Amino acid sequence: MSSSSQPSVSAALPAPHPLAPYGWDAGWDADFAPYAARGLVAGRVVRVDRGRCDLVTAAGPVHADTAYVTPRDPVRVLTTGDWAAVDAAGDPRFVRAYLPRRTAFVRSASSKRSEGQVLAANVDHAVIAVSLAAELDLGRVERFLALGWESGASPLVVLTKADLVPDPVVLAHLVHDVEASAPGVPVAAVSAETGSGVDVLSAVLGGGTSVLLGASGAGKSTLVNALCGSEVMEVQAIRDVDGKGRHTTTTRNLLPLPGGGVVIDTPGLRGVGLWDAEAGVGQVFAEIEELARGCRFHDCAHTAEPGCAVLAALEDGTLTFRRLESYRKLQRENRRIIAKTDAHVRAQIRKEWKAKGAEGRAAGEAKRRGHHR
Repeated sequence: MSSSSQPSVSAALPAPHPLAPYGWDAGWDADFAPYAARGLVAGRVVRVDRGRCDLVTAAGPVHADTAYVTPRDPVRVLTTGDWAAVDAAGDPRFVRAYLPRRTAFVRSASSKRSEGQVLAANVDHAVIAVSLAAELDLGRVERFLALGWESGASPLVVLTKADLVPDPVVLAHLVHDVEASAPGVPVAAVSAETGSGVDVLSAVLGGGTSVLLGASGAGKSTLVNALCGSEVMEVQAIRDVDGKGRHTTTTRNLLPLPGGGVVIDTPGLRGVGLWDAEAGVGQVFAEIEELARGCRFHDCAHTAEPGCAVLAALEDGTLTFRRLESYRKLQRENRRIIAKTDAHVRAQIRKEWKAKGAEGRAAGEAKRRGHHR
């Protein structure tokens, strides 16, 4: 057979899917098959705002109504990063459904109601931006990390505005402090101003979906501009008084990165409440969880029990008091959140309270009897 009759290598390879740069893969393709059979179009949500959303589809950008995917549960509402099934045509076009999420970053909503708020979906990397323009708040870093681990994504901490710490020894100490509070999590110092560390971060984030999280003024939008290589996000001036940037990002936006992958920028988060993040808290404080396995009692509260390995580590300096207190605080908060939403846990907590109350009353009675003897 002549070489001219052989099929070319390029002809044998399937053309890349137009949505592949946005994270589309064989798994999503299989999940979407039932919707494709109904004539619906696949799209990734790049922005949601007031009952409408923008999506990127194989045929280009689409603006659609979200009325059909607005359940009462705020954790299940459409969010940036979702893969959705949208009408092929029409005016207006509607999102009819979205595919099951692989990961979801959820926090406790900033309200008195016991509700969660989903910030981003189908994320591979949870990037926690911490500004070096202010004093490090390690407790806040641990809180973000707990939510990051709980989401199913891989967290990493980026110390922004590294150019404001010109002394390399001081900068190394700051990085070490964060690493000690983030076991198993990469920590990088980056300056969008000078470009230092941006190329390394781009390589880490390439090929996946990342969500950028942090307090207002952490330099997230400036970092997004540096990663994208253009002024895609508006950035306002830093206030000289406290080194904080003005709150510019008001919606969550999904943006493609030139080196591959996409990033979701988010508004500055003033409150970062936990939302059913027991596993995430355990991951952040992995060394305490490991120590706890060596306690004499399996239900040790690590307060005054004999044979407590955690207290022993505190005594010999292996574990810091700040770290243990942060662990306790996040555990208590998480239990309160679960108790508000889970009747079984509420009942269990009430049972524990009653048992402790009975123990206290019995101890008091025994003490009184001892005094009367």
